[in-house]
Amino acid sequence: MSVQVQRPTGAFIGASWAALLVGAAAYLVGLWNASMQLNEQGYYFTVLMYGLFAAVSLQKSVRDRLEGIPVTGIYFGLCWISLALAILLLTVGLWNATIGSSEKGFYAMSFLLSLFGAVAVQKNIRDLAPFRSLDSESGSDQFGA
Repeated sequence: MSVQVQRPTGAFIGASWAALLVGAAAYLVGLWNASMQLNEQGYYFTVLMYGLFAAVSLQKSVRDRLEGIPVTGIYFGLCWISLALAILLLTVGLWNATIGSSEKGFYAMSFLLSLFGAVAVQKNIRDLAPFRSLDSESGSDQFGA
């Protein structure tokens, strides 16, 4: 079965990058300005990086399977477990944090926005790959020149 992929629009590509950059920047600026200890800031930073990697890895694994590229069950399962674990680690950390409820909500929402943005950016990169190889073969760029 062949999957037909359409070129993502410029608006979706821009929105995806904006979601990733705004989410991650807000989260990191919040950490930078937080009045928590450095080890606690390091914990939240590591959870963000782990979550971003897990989300992108899971998206790639799902896409590989969809396109018939072999992905082992153990790796696919680890991707799901990693994403769930990153979300659980953030949830437990925020639940036990001595910060205000609005600050907890800020970190949770910027974390989830970052994960969404990372998955959408990865999807766009994957969707554009076949078009880029066609453009390079024909000698034209994305603007048809």
